[in-house]
Amino acid sequence: MRFEQAGGVVCLGETMVVLVPAEPGPAHAVRQWTRAIGGAESNVACHLARLGVTSSWVSAVGADAFGQAVLDGVGGAGVDVSAVHVDPERPTGLYVKEADASGSPVRYYRRGSAASAMGPGVLGALDLADVRLVHVSGITAALSDTCLALLRDVLTAPRTGHLVSFDLNWRPALWRDRDPAVLRDLANAADVVLAGADEAEAVWGTGDPHELRALLPGPASIVVKQGEKGATLVEGDVHTYQRALRVDVVEPVGAGDAFAAGYLAAHLAGNPPARRLRAGHLQAAAALLTHEDVGQPLPASVTGPLLDADEPTWAAATLRAGDLRETP
Repeated sequence: MRFEQAGGVVCLGETMVVLVPAEPGPAHAVRQWTRAIGGAESNVACHLARLGVTSSWVSAVGADAFGQAVLDGVGGAGVDVSAVHVDPERPTGLYVKEADASGSPVRYYRRGSAASAMGPGVLGALDLADVRLVHVSGITAALSDTCLALLRDVLTAPRTGHLVSFDLNWRPALWRDRDPAVLRDLANAADVVLAGADEAEAVWGTGDPHELRALLPGPASIVVKQGEKGATLVEGDVHTYQRALRVDVVEPVGAGDAFAAGYLAAHLAGNPPARRLRAGHLQAAAALLTHEDVGQPLPASVTGPLLDADEPTWAAATLRAGDLRETP
C-alpha cells in the first residue's frame, strides 16, 4: 500500500523514551529493562514514511542519550528530523511501563521536558511551502501553557495551501490539572478530526458520529474510530461507515496512530471515503499483527485486492501475522 504524492506532512508533538521490563516479576524487582521510544505524532510520521508519504517530525528533545535515541529511532524510519530542537538544559521525556500480574500501569516523567517548553515560535520557524498537511494531537495541548499556545496557533493561523489534522488522543492523566474544554475549540478549528468513539464520549459526552458533527461543525472531515467494529467518516451530511477487518491480534498498542496514517495518506491522495477508511483499517491491522508500535505495512499482495474489494470479500477477510510477509 503506497501513496506517493507531491508535498509532505509535518507531524508535531512530543516523543519520549520508553522503558519496559525485560524480565518477569514485579516492577520494583526488575533489574533489566528494554528501551524503546513512543510518541503518537512521530508514530504517524513513521507510518506515513513507510507508506511512501514524505514526512517530517517537529519537536524538541534533550541534549542527552535519550534524545539521541529518539532522533535515531524516528529518523531511522525515514522521517525528516532536521527541525527537531535539541535543548541543552531540559531533558527528554520518559515513561515507564511497570508490567506485572495485576496490569501494566504507565508512569510518565515528562514535566519540564524539552518538548513541554515548545511554544508558538516553533510554528514561525517552519517552512510550510511544500507541506500538504500538518498533523497534531490533543496530547500537546496538555503539556504546558506554551504548548497549548503553539497548538492554537497551528490550528488558527491562515492556511498556506495545507490542511491541519487533529487527533483527539485523550490521555486523562495529562489533564488532571488542566481544563480539557479547550479540546473542542482546537478540534473545531481543524480540517480533519480523528477520534475514538470511546474517548470522544469521555471528553465531549458523545461518541455518536451524528452528534459529533453537530458538536464540531467546523472540520470538513470527522473520522470516528469505533474499535473492532469499524469507523465512520462524516463529511457534510454524508456518513460513510466501513467495518474493520478481522485480525488475529498480536499486540493492540499503536493501532490508532497506524489508522490515522493510513487514512491521512489516502485522504491526501484524493481517495474516495470508503477507500480512505479501508486504508486506515489496513494500516491498523499491520500494527495489530506485531509487537512494534510501527511495523512494516502489509504487502501489496494483501492490500491491493482488499482496498478495492467488494463488501462481501472485505467482510470475509481475516488477517494473520503471516500476512506481513510478501508472497513470492
